[in-house]
Amino acid sequence: MKAQNQLEVVVIGGGAAGVFGAIACANANPHAKVTVLEAGSQPLNKVRISGGGRCNVTHHCFEPARLVQNYPRGGKALRGAFSRFQPQDTVKWFQSRGVKLKTEADGRMFPVTDNSETIIDCLTTAADKAGVILDTNSAVKTVTKLDFQKQQKQFQIELKKGKIIKCDRLLMATGSNPLGYRWAKHLGHTIETPVPSLFTFKIDDPRLKGLAGVSTDNAQVTLLNSGKKPLQQTGALLVTHWGLSAPAILKLSAWGARILHESKYHLSLKVNWLPNHNQETLKEYLLKAKNETPKKKIINYCPVELPKRLWQSLINYVGIKQDKIWAEINKKELNKLVLELIQGQYQIKGKGVFKDEFVTCGGVKLKEINFKTMESKICPYLYFAGEVLDIDGITGGFNFQSAWTTGWLAGNAMSVIG
Repeated sequence: MKAQNQLEVVVIGGGAAGVFGAIACANANPHAKVTVLEAGSQPLNKVRISGGGRCNVTHHCFEPARLVQNYPRGGKALRGAFSRFQPQDTVKWFQSRGVKLKTEADGRMFPVTDNSETIIDCLTTAADKAGVILDTNSAVKTVTKLDFQKQQKQFQIELKKGKIIKCDRLLMATGSNPLGYRWAKHLGHTIETPVPSLFTFKIDDPRLKGLAGVSTDNAQVTLLNSGKKPLQQTGALLVTHWGLSAPAILKLSAWGARILHESKYHLSLKVNWLPNHNQETLKEYLLKAKNETPKKKIINYCPVELPKRLWQSLINYVGIKQDKIWAEINKKELNKLVLELIQGQYQIKGKGVFKDEFVTCGGVKLKEINFKTMESKICPYLYFAGEVLDIDGITGGFNFQSAWTTGWLAGNAMSVIG
């Protein structure tokens, strides 16, 4: 039997931010009744599929000033939040509950088990231990702010199955679900129009035909948008059956999410396959090959760090005959090859989805949120965490970290009576 004045907290959304926020709240106030409403049959589905089923928990960047540079939207607002709860705190949180994380060469952090179920088990066990009620198959129909002068509770939540729930504190951790945006708007908030972020590029180009699986560790990609400053990213690049992917493209899609959306995903992409060279140094490199290996066929001898199949495709594209040897290459062909290697242009003709993961930019306007507590500045006792906010990070564990941080801040703030 619950106490008459017991603090009742409801979290809508059983994802990373919602569950983490619920645990933080229940741990900070053991007397509070904390309920998570999850529409699906099980919580933490996005955690389950993330990182190819390994769960990229966070990133090994323990300096908030550097960390925020990985967020195309929300970095400024998160600066203070990360001073309160950052990746180092995430590592300690999981480690204190028996889950060790490992750091990979690119800074991404995974459980040593390489299994996302390890993270899910840890979170559900922590929730159970804290007394959190994980109420699955509980889709929400309406969210209403009650008149506090007439009602004891602050919010009324109607479930699709007919049940009515009232609570003192409400945390919305609804991810990119359009219903979450609708409820937030109904409660007075402004919604920055959500559009996709973190996706691959569809490119139908003869230079990439038959090269699916070919990759390079270091390429520079530039989004060309007439009249606006070009956006540029460097990193690994992968040729796929439909176009281009890997971190360089995913990062560019995040920073250029709005521009790409406005252009209906039809823009020019400049690819520099050899970013360590400029036109002059690359030309010198190729001339050196001409002088030192004059009798070798150009198509068979690649003097630069480039996958052989890609080199051969680009040689064919610029019109250099397959039987031509290095001694026979002329100035015009050399210049054409140089330009193709460092500033070839490709037409983006659409977007693909990054594995089974989906991130949006857009959501609840950040100026309407107090980032010390994650409480709404418009609707008292209403809190937000995770992707429902206009926050998104590049690939590498950054989106999960913003979920842990905003969830932890909201959970602790909601636990306070008064």
